[in-house]
Amino acid sequence: MRPRTAVLLAAVVSASVGTAAAVLKAGHWRLHADQHRIELTPRPLRSCPDCRGTGGWWVGGANPEMESCGCWVNRPELRIRLLPVPAWPDEPPF
Repeated sequence: MRPRTAVLLAAVVSASVGTAAAVLKAGHWRLHADQHRIELTPRPLRSCPDCRGTGGWWVGGANPEMESCGCWVNRPELRIRLLPVPAWPDEPPF
């Protein structure tokens, strides 16, 4: 590959990554990527009047539980599978 082409490609890729990060942050999404999957999970909205960006609140008495706010829990997770996860052996090979 020519050095000029490599520099141009690196500039395009870095601009694309920066734009994607800004869009995900504005849309309140968390990105996870590895060799097996790309996963987008929703985050709580900071402007939510119910939870004020914390994602939920504690309810209950002696055994309190966290109740999730609808600003993020009702949004679907998005997953793209890339490579299969290798099977875990039931027993060691020795």
